Amino acid sequence: MEDPEKNVHVVAQRQEKNTGKMGFWGLLTSPIDWLKMLCEELHWSFVLGVVIVYGISQGLGVGLSRVSTQYYMKDEQKMQPSEAQVYFGMIQIPWVIKPLWGLFTDTVPILGYRRRPYFFSAGFIGISSMLVLSLHKRLHLAFAMFSLIAGSAGIAIADVTIDACVTQNSISHPSLAGDMQSLCGLSSSIGALIGFSLSGFFVHLVGPRGVFGLLSIPSGLVVLVGMLLRESRVHNSGYRRVSEKLVDAGKTMWTTLKVREVWRPCLYMYLSLALALNIHEGMFYWYTESKGGPSFSQEVVGSISAIGAVGSLFGVLIYQNLLRNKPFRGILFWIQLLYGASGLLDLVLVLRINLKIGVPDYFFAVIDAAISQMIGRIKWMPLLVLSSKLCPAGIEGTFFALLMSIDHVGLLTSSSAGGLLLHILKVTRTQFDNLWATILIRSLLRIVPIGFLFLIPKSDPNLSILSTEMMRTKKGTSVFEPETVEMVSLINSS
Repeated sequence: MEDPEKNVHVVAQRQEKNTGKMGFWGLLTSPIDWLKMLCEELHWSFVLGVVIVYGISQGLGVGLSRVSTQYYMKDEQKMQPSEAQVYFGMIQIPWVIKPLWGLFTDTVPILGYRRRPYFFSAGFIGISSMLVLSLHKRLHLAFAMFSLIAGSAGIAIADVTIDACVTQNSISHPSLAGDMQSLCGLSSSIGALIGFSLSGFFVHLVGPRGVFGLLSIPSGLVVLVGMLLRESRVHNSGYRRVSEKLVDAGKTMWTTLKVREVWRPCLYMYLSLALALNIHEGMFYWYTESKGGPSFSQEVVGSISAIGAVGSLFGVLIYQNLLRNKPFRGILFWIQLLYGASGLLDLVLVLRINLKIGVPDYFFAVIDAAISQMIGRIKWMPLLVLSSKLCPAGIEGTFFALLMSIDHVGLLTSSSAGGLLLHILKVTRTQFDNLWATILIRSLLRIVPIGFLFLIPKSDPNLSILSTEMMRTKKGTSVFEPETVEMVSLINSS
């Protein structure tokens, strides 16, 4: 683990460099210097791996697929908004079972390797599923959902390995934990910005199925990550110990989850996500179908999402430069209040108040998307940093995957509950009289998690949360060997 005195010295040096580079030129060069610092401290291949998986596979891929999937469900599968909301939640199921991918990648070698085959598998799963959606007309809903879920699984499997790298580096370099999450957030936000900017144009040009064909390219780059990975073969004894390791990993995770400093933040993260009901599909149908609504075109919907990605990017920058050293509770208190208030912007749009004060629909929708995504990203960043600090040594990748699966269970709950609310209030493809009520209920529920902030530790985000014993891997008793929790070429310096 990183020496505390050296850690303080490194932080002081970075602060000195930052204060020494003031002015416009310093503002332009500081991101480059920041990336150079990460490459020097963590190795350039680690940064490249994060950019490919988070920026291209997840960011760009999600940016392109989000709008195309919405139009695919609406125009080709003829779904109601409440149904589409629930099905969108189902697409996230591979992320809910993310610990399973973590256990496999950590403990089950394939052809003597623990990492490379999983990158290859993830890439090929993504390529094949997107091509099925692209090449088959009038695909049955069951097969369409299977392909969409398979594509999501490909992204999730690739994400597990990068998460292991980020988490292990957060433990060995606690002073860089915020920087690494900022790198992940920046990569994801910039990729999403590009993806959303192109999504509406591509949907209009080649249709939703054509966009699915283009999405096979990001999956191909995931295969490239596997090709770049250098990894030593596992001896035959590794295969014989697979079942033993799986059992040991399960016991270790359960023991860790019972620790007070771990289960309390996990409960808060679930509640904060589950209570923020997702009614996005109701808003999307109103955007595009309602006679009394704005009737936005495909290009406009894509551009609004792109501006939302810009807001998300600003959220990462704000957190990185102003908030990453602030205590968790303070940030989450104020951001949760702002998160609830930002939800009321949808209410202004649906009730057409913006037109009464002379603000055009598109202009107000853009402001709404930018503010909502920015606040949502700022809310998400400290939770990611907190999650990385809850992982014990030896099972960093698997336990971080478990924490992320808890978050995705919260998101799945949010989507399902949002779909149920849309159904109860009878929001359909053409009926939006009660959409305002769903927005109001959602905005009020976003504030409720403030009452559970006592579950979040008061500690400084630059300090460790777990005990020293849990952060140290003991020889002979660790669940995994060191090389099983990292991608060697993406971690080790040359």
